[in-house]
Amino acid sequence: MTTFSGVHHIALNVRDLDASVRWYGDVLDFAPLFPWNNAGFERQLMRHPSGVIIGLTRHKHEDGDAEFNERRTGLDHLAFTVDTRQELDAWATRLTEAGVTHSGVQDIPEVGFALLAFRDPDGIQLEVFLSQNRSQG
Repeated sequence: MTTFSGVHHIALNVRDLDASVRWYGDVLDFAPLFPWNNAGFERQLMRHPSGVIIGLTRHKHEDGDAEFNERRTGLDHLAFTVDTRQELDAWATRLTEAGVTHSGVQDIPEVGFALLAFRDPDGIQLEVFLSQNRSQG
């Protein structure tokens, strides 16, 4: 049997690497780890205090400036987990204070979760997600 022990990282394509590095740091508390560049792209690996690692990537290809579209094959959205409703509510407050447009906390009782949706500077949808079956907080 083959298994995974977790997800190591996710790489997101961005149009302005410097702006995205600042935004993910200022808004979501990701800190730069190290750059990883080659002939085809520039990438900044970043780590969140929770241990989540993302690679913000600026491709040098001619279509590297194409706008994000979750309806194309590939990434739809990325969701970060919190353990309590208080943490979810705190993220809503933090995003509002940072000037980030968001959905507000949405309770979805039919499936037992709540979420807060927002977009990064490139329009990639991000969510803060609470499984209400884990904790009512």
